[in-house]
Order: sequence, then structure tokens, then C-alpha cells
Amino acid sequence: MPQNEHIELFHKRFGRRLDYEERKRKKEARSVRRVSQKAQTLRGIKAKLYNKQRFTEKIQMKKTMKAHEEKSSRKKADKPVTDGAIPHYLLDRETQSRAKVLSNMIKQKRKEKAGKWEVPIPKVKAVSEMEVFRYAPKRKEKAGKWEVPIPKVKAVSEMEVFRAIKTGKRKKKCWKRMVTKVCFVGDGFTRKPPKFERFIRPMALRFKTAHVTHPELRATFSLPIIGVKKNPSSPMYTSLGVITKGTVIEVNISELGLVTQSGKVVWGKYAQVTNNPENDGCINAVLLV
Repeated sequence: MPQNEHIELFHKRFGRRLDYEERKRKKEARSVRRVSQKAQTLRGIKAKLYNKQRFTEKIQMKKTMKAHEEKSSRKKADKPVTDGAIPHYLLDRETQSRAKVLSNMIKQKRKEKAGKWEVPIPKVKAVSEMEVFRYAPKRKEKAGKWEVPIPKVKAVSEMEVFRAIKTGKRKKKCWKRMVTKVCFVGDGFTRKPPKFERFIRPMALRFKTAHVTHPELRATFSLPIIGVKKNPSSPMYTSLGVITKGTVIEVNISELGLVTQSGKVVWGKYAQVTNNPENDGCINAVLLV
């Protein structure tokens, strides 16, 4: 027997106390209160670690209970569905919509990742520049270059976007600002020392992905954000990466497997934000096709 198992050896030779089982049962019954008290009084990193441990324990317990419930419950065996059977509420619809076809095409292209599209017209007659372009006198450039879903957006004031932070020993200085709207911060961003940081962008308001809807596919994808192209309210918001309603962002669409006519994968495309991200907790956008 190993040297450190002397307690087990003692139990084997002489047994346990007569009230051992009763004491053990009572101790386990009282442990619930002790655990609750510990969870309420712990602070800091210890509390975080303890709560994480309790969280995993509860999940495991729920899984076990669910498994027991499924084991005890009785279910009817599913009847085999005949081929071609359609519910009555789907009889007036087409069997396969165009969006479904395009969605399946995209899934196929994802597998190929860089496969060329099979175009319906493989050979096209070259068009001269004279046919394509016509001379026009120079005019003032319009503010919007794309046909965006939301052409006019209400400007967001600095009072809404920024909150003044008082600093210094006597809290007299007021040159720092905290951003109160959702913003995008790139992976290569290096934060300044907190003492010299003028604009504070909270971690909870930094978003990396957006729910982008393709207008032709009628399908929504969760795509990573590359950058903020233009915030219509102010150039300063654009430089800070503030995302409000009407902001044009650049998203990575390489997952969709779209390719150009020359066979190159399309990496980035612009999309316009259609909701108020700070209220909804997510960024919804429409792809600018």
C-alpha cells in the first residue's frame, strides 16, 4: 500500500464511527447554505472563478435531469412521411423559390471557396468606351455615391454620442469623453495610456460582427466588420468608428464565396446600418449591391 494512504488503511482495519453515515448526510444537507453564503460574500476574481464553477455544475445537473426525464417519458413513434407530401398552407407556394436556389449556390461556392461561377452567357461582345461613356460638364459631387436603403438620416449630436468624464485630484478637469454609442475598433488598435486617453470606447460597446441582409437573396448572414466607411453625422465619428443608424460599414463577404468575372474572390463590400445598435444590442445592415 502507498505510504500516504494511512487513513484508508485505518478505515479498513477498524471501520468508521457508528454515526458516520448520519453525520455525512447532515453535512451534505447543510452544504447548500454554505455554498449560498460563499457565493454572496466572495468578491473579485475569487467570486468570478467560483460563479463560473457553479455555472458549469448547474448546467451538468440540468443535463442529467433532462436525460432522466427523457428516459422515463414515453413518445409516440413518428409515422413515415410519404414522398411529395406538402402541408395545405404550402400548396399555393412554389416548391423552390429563387432565393433558395441562390442560397444553395452560395453554399456550393463556399465549398469550392474560389470556384468560378457558371455564367449563362459565357462569351460577350466587347463594348467600346464611346458607347459606355458620354461627356458631361462637371457638377458638384453629390453627398451619396451609393443607392442606399436609408438616404436621409437624422444627425446625431455630440451630446448624445459623448459623455464628459471629470478627472484630476479635485475632479475639475473635463477634457475626456466616453463614447456612448456602438463602435468598431480594429484588431491592430493599440490603446493609449489611460491618463492620456481623450476618447474612451468601452469594451461592452465594441462590436466585431454585423447581421447583413442580402437584398436579392433575402437571406441574412453574420459577417465580420472590416471598418467604418462613413458616418453621415460627422467625420469625427467616422474616425472613431462610431456606428449609428445610416452608417456605411465595410464587411468581409469572403464566406459567401462570391467571385468576380475574372475569378477573384470578393473580400469586402459596403453595407448600411438600418437599426439603432445601441438600443438593439446588435448591428443590422443591408448590403449595398
